[in-house]
Amino acid sequence: MRHRRLFLTTALAAAVVTATASPAGAITFGQPDGHRHPEVGALLVDVDPGSPGPEAICSGTLIAPTVFLTAAHCTVEAEAGGAPIWVTFASDYDEDTPDATGAIAGTAHSHPEFGAPGGGADAHDIAVVLLASAPAGITPAQLPEAGLLDELGQRALRSQTFTAVGYGAVREDKTGGPHGLLDPEGIRRFALQTGLSLQKTWFTLSMQPSTGDGGTCYGDSGGPHFLGGVTSHLLVSLTVTGDAMCRATDRTYRLDTASARAFLAEYVELP
Repeated sequence: MRHRRLFLTTALAAAVVTATASPAGAITFGQPDGHRHPEVGALLVDVDPGSPGPEAICSGTLIAPTVFLTAAHCTVEAEAGGAPIWVTFASDYDEDTPDATGAIAGTAHSHPEFGAPGGGADAHDIAVVLLASAPAGITPAQLPEAGLLDELGQRALRSQTFTAVGYGAVREDKTGGPHGLLDPEGIRRFALQTGLSLQKTWFTLSMQPSTGDGGTCYGDSGGPHFLGGVTSHLLVSLTVTGDAMCRATDRTYRLDTASARAFLAEYVELP
């Protein structure tokens, strides 16, 4: 199984369908976001021929009027194959709609070094989707200043609240295994978490329900981790990977590093 916060593998998906409902790739131990974070959207690609409309495969955040930030592992295959992609900012997206009505078409630009050999600790797992038009009435999220997380420091980060938002698979019980993962049903959700550790390009957060933390799961890839509670729109890292059962740790990609900022500067003005 891939640890990337994309979809479950076909075999695991089938097992979960038998046990409960089909996973689509969600926020764990969280709740519906409603209108709290309208700048967070779902990345849509038509990956299932048996479904009438495109599926929400990942999450992301509007960071400029027509720039949508997500993870490179969400976009690289569609970009290489020329598959159409869209972004929806609906807080409740119906995958059974026959087309991408209401969604905005976009063009993906993955980090050119994503997946390149010799990448070292920097996965370059970052991408943008340039939208054909700006979504009406949505204010883009705020990006961090250079080195913001370093300035806060390891000890302070452990006492801070962070808010994860996304459209991915849902977990509501503390039992391990895939049977605890539920279909997110296209609903944007949020969960609160605390910081664990800071590395050069990574930021790890707790999603341990035993300590009161929620987190992300399959389908939340590319989604934001905001510094602060549910009213925060200060985006500091991207959902990228974590433990397979979505109940221990989030390993996120930092946005305040020189590497991430160099990529972002090609598309947006940075603070």
